[in-house]
Amino acid sequence: MGKDKTKEAGGKGKGKQAASGSDGNASKGKGKGAKGGDGLGTCTYVKARHILCEKQGKINEAYKKLQDGWLSNGDKVPPAEFAKIAQEYSECPSGKKGGDLGWFPRGKMAGPFQDVAFNTVVGATSAPFKSTHGYHIILSEGRKN
Repeated sequence: MGKDKTKEAGGKGKGKQAASGSDGNASKGKGKGAKGGDGLGTCTYVKARHILCEKQGKINEAYKKLQDGWLSNGDKVPPAEFAKIAQEYSECPSGKKGGDLGWFPRGKMAGPFQDVAFNTVVGATSAPFKSTHGYHIILSEGRKN
């Protein structure tokens, strides 16, 4: 994942973390004090699920399903429900496992994917964003050092 041309394609649902670039700052997005007790930007490992689509239209369709079901009400998407959408829409091999990427360390994922994964509050869903692999939505499930 090379160039950092990140584009937002998401809606206005609460509980989402917008991808807004790749400068790596931990103070991006919504949530409880970006540098406070939530550990954004300070953790070593993240547990996440994602949806990957080659076309922006397809990722927007998946995101709309998430919005209609949960995000437009300010709710967080339950991992089991995110997994169903990932199985339906994701073009990544992980889609068969509900988009589960498991735990991965800082430095394993490149560019905007890592930035969004490490800066999304646990339990929150990112807005769609672009990487060199296509368009993604990430659900943050955990973080640890």
